[in-house]
Amino acid sequence: MDQTTDTEGQARHILASVFGYGQFRPYQGDIVRHVIGGGDALVLMPTGGGKSLCYQIPALARPGVGVVVSPLIALMQDQVAALRQNGVRAAFLNSSLSLDQAREVEAALLQNELDLLYVAPERLMTARTLELLARLQIALFAIDEAHCVSQWGHDFRPEYIQLSVLHERFPQVPRIALTATADVPTRREIVERLALQGARQFVSGFDRPNIRYRVAENSGNAREHLLRFIREEHEGEAGIVYCLSRKRVDEIAAWLAAKGLAALPYHAGMPAEARSRNQERFLQEEGVVVVATIAFGMGIDKPDVRFVAHLNLPKSLEAYYQETGRAGRDGLPADAWMVYGLQDVITLRQMQEGSQADEFHRRIERHKLDAMLGFCELTTCRRQALLRYFGDRLEEPCGNCDTCLVPPQTWDATVTAQKALSCVHRTGQRFGVNYLVDVLLGKGNERMQAFGHHRLSTYGIGTELDANAWRNLFRQLIARGLLAVDLEGHGGLRLTDASRPVLRGEERLTLRQMVKPAKTKAGRGERKTLQPVTEPERDLWEALRRRRQDLARKQGVPAYVIFHDATLMQMLDQRPQTLAEMGRLSGVGERKLAAYGEEFLQVIREHAASPGEP
Repeated sequence: MDQTTDTEGQARHILASVFGYGQFRPYQGDIVRHVIGGGDALVLMPTGGGKSLCYQIPALARPGVGVVVSPLIALMQDQVAALRQNGVRAAFLNSSLSLDQAREVEAALLQNELDLLYVAPERLMTARTLELLARLQIALFAIDEAHCVSQWGHDFRPEYIQLSVLHERFPQVPRIALTATADVPTRREIVERLALQGARQFVSGFDRPNIRYRVAENSGNAREHLLRFIREEHEGEAGIVYCLSRKRVDEIAAWLAAKGLAALPYHAGMPAEARSRNQERFLQEEGVVVVATIAFGMGIDKPDVRFVAHLNLPKSLEAYYQETGRAGRDGLPADAWMVYGLQDVITLRQMQEGSQADEFHRRIERHKLDAMLGFCELTTCRRQALLRYFGDRLEEPCGNCDTCLVPPQTWDATVTAQKALSCVHRTGQRFGVNYLVDVLLGKGNERMQAFGHHRLSTYGIGTELDANAWRNLFRQLIARGLLAVDLEGHGGLRLTDASRPVLRGEERLTLRQMVKPAKTKAGRGERKTLQPVTEPERDLWEALRRRRQDLARKQGVPAYVIFHDATLMQMLDQRPQTLAEMGRLSGVGERKLAAYGEEFLQVIREHAASPGEP
């Protein structure tokens, strides 16, 4: 038997016996074999695509301990808990441990009692930890969330830049850097900063076909639309709601809770104990909704988040992709839902101009926000545009985004846009949207009289639209780059070079019609439901979930660490009657079969014996 065949067999045996999966997903097998063979790798794989197995299996297959650099405590704790459920000897070193606990982990390392060690980059870079690693046999280094190394990425962590020292100190140890979010410039920076020039790159695509993307302009009452969305489509299911400010987070969480939802706030301004408690409830309990700033989520490994909602515009498509990617990690249907408005654009641009970054990086951030705005104003398939941004391709429209399911109405806005642009010009390119709308609608007031704008040719020429429609038009003109916001002033608008052809009539302008969010689910298209269809199935589904929750509560771990929803759904569909049949389900490895097989078989048998079961 040659070495390649032996490596293949070893990897597949670990995949089946430890993790309970019958076959690798696309690219996983190639990555695993490459790293087991000692090769360096850069892995770009969508969230939920199975990145963790790409280093966990090689760490188990190679002699020594696999060292995983991870940026967040919550992520380490989740992954170590899940690995231990599968019988893997795993531990972490971070600031959550007491001195005695940390020494216990170090002792276990020196006695070769660990297969995987998760460590924060700050801890890894200490002289003590580097000296400890020098005394060990190391199977590999895995650098998770590798986009944190990029200064123009959305989650820059300065301590990640120091990780090139691993290559210098341990040149023979294979390294694998992994991320779900990196455009081409970010990839180049990862390679340069981590000294991965010789690494093989595996780019498995960015598509998350199970996520439905839906974007609408905020026509007022955003929180009412959010509540209706949750109640009509995700009642009793876990979700994340993102807001731009801490104040907004607190307001929305309190309002949703008052409406009867299990809604909890999360932001950096809260006491650490309260943040930790709310995060723990989100992980441990069913159906909890967390309302958060972007401080929440990067370390969350919860697979059954059924929706991610944005009540404000993310600052970039990278941020949007990563945040929405926290939905549906189990591969089952999920929603990415967003409303946004003109104020979001102004706020984000003010934040950009107030940043300490140099002009080069600020220009990149402006470009990223422009791309985010362009995505929102699309009239074509959102998934195709999102994938194109990351250098990926989708040949046909996806059929699973709002613009595919309910194609937006468009209109020739050339003449109306000319009125708006002319109004900006004639008022001196120094007034904000609301004032310009008043001029176009002919609303006289003392301020307008003082400036003499009631005598302008554009005064009162815009009565074909109401105030909301004009604000929508101005937002789209800003998104298209025809108008710019003067952030150093008071949010005044000014013309850009791109506006000249439209003003002169040399270029036609087609825009989206403003539409109010639908009040029903009509037009959303067919989707696979997560809930069992019939009453008997619903009873068994809830019984399986209750047993999982009971087992998780006794051990103090999240329910999904016992079994994912996808595994419970297989139990529901196939109704295994023996341990052998249970062991053939995806996600049921040898350790979990021994620990929980009889528990869940008992639930299935009890249900089969109950009255009313066919």
